[in-house]
Amino acid sequence: MKTRFLLASLLALSATSPAIAEEKANPARLKADVEKLVSFGTRHTLSSATDPKRGIGAARAWAKTEFEKIAQSCKGCLTTELLERTMSGPRVPNGVNIVDVLAIKPGKMGWDHVIIIAGHIDSRVSDVMDFTKDAPGANDDGSGSALVIEAARLMAKQPQSEATIVFALLSGEEQGLMGGRLLAETAKERGWKVTAMLNNDIVGNTVGTDGRKVDSVVRVFSEGIRASEDLTAQMARRGSGGEDDGPSRGLMRYADNVAAANPAIGLDVFGVRRPDRFSRGGDHLPALELGLPAIRFTVGVENYHHQHQDLRTENGIEYGDTVDKMDFAYLAKVTALNVATANALASAPPAPETATLGGAVSSDTSVSWTAAPGAVRYRVYQRRADAQDWTLEQEVEATEALLKGLIVDDHFVGVSSVGKNGAESTITFGGLPPRK
Repeated sequence: MKTRFLLASLLALSATSPAIAEEKANPARLKADVEKLVSFGTRHTLSSATDPKRGIGAARAWAKTEFEKIAQSCKGCLTTELLERTMSGPRVPNGVNIVDVLAIKPGKMGWDHVIIIAGHIDSRVSDVMDFTKDAPGANDDGSGSALVIEAARLMAKQPQSEATIVFALLSGEEQGLMGGRLLAETAKERGWKVTAMLNNDIVGNTVGTDGRKVDSVVRVFSEGIRASEDLTAQMARRGSGGEDDGPSRGLMRYADNVAAANPAIGLDVFGVRRPDRFSRGGDHLPALELGLPAIRFTVGVENYHHQHQDLRTENGIEYGDTVDKMDFAYLAKVTALNVATANALASAPPAPETATLGGAVSSDTSVSWTAAPGAVRYRVYQRRADAQDWTLEQEVEATEALLKGLIVDDHFVGVSSVGKNGAESTITFGGLPPRK
């Protein structure tokens, strides 16, 4: 069972919005983009930034040109930008110029409502410091990069939404999540109010290392306790029972509901309650550290023979991240889910920043929340403390509500924003009041 009213809201939105209901990603075009990225030989962050045919510089230049072509096709609806910063770390001991390639589609709310669709453009082989060998990086992360470009093509054709959409190709992921950090820090420095970061990393294969095939599931990873919270805030979340309800977790649930509301996409969201795969990481983690809601999309099953490997054959096993090991019909599904999720979020106002509960030693629960720009009303949800799914309690135009007969000890409460068009935001979890 899904979040009842939110799912109904998304079903209505998909039915009334051709941009969402009819959007189709093109598997052949996705394949062509991955093949083009592979053709640069290596996209290692330490490879040449100036060679016109081989290396990370050539790949970034091509990607920027693709974004510019899209901008021309929609008469300037996108702008392109390069974020650059010299960064260093254990895998970049002498420093390197990290460059993120962005395409930006301005929304009606400007930078007060921002959605980021991201993937990393760099690649690597077995030795993370080896920038000379061929590193095709077809699935890791040519798949995510192609998805970002395809999403830009599809969404550029749509009417302007409430949110500003940032399509981001990040460098330096394999050297320490550097491009993700650059983007997250830039967002904070510029005052972007990020509603969601959808990070796509390894989203193009369906056959796992052990031979199993999974072509109808995409894993979505999200944090519970927030990396950005200090100990006091974490203890407040613990006291509220909100370990499973941070903004990233709410975003994961939202993507799950979008998938359910758009069955033609053909994907089930497997919501994994971890920030990332066990003992591994991705470019959404720096965003989470700075308090930005972010989730990671990854294939339903990974093939470790085709990640971070030199091209070779040993004992009859082929190693290396090559195009022939990918499933582009599946990649098209993940692309469509990203577009549908971003469209639903972009059509709605942002969620309330905070929601605060009251009702200790009472038979009733009160909840108040911060007003959200663009919201015309709000939906107040509740669920029993032993349940996973929200149910609608009431809909109000004010920024407070009283839930008669609902004992706060036994229930959780959340609030979403609703726009004039009926589009709904993610749900903000109600917690303890601020300490005085």
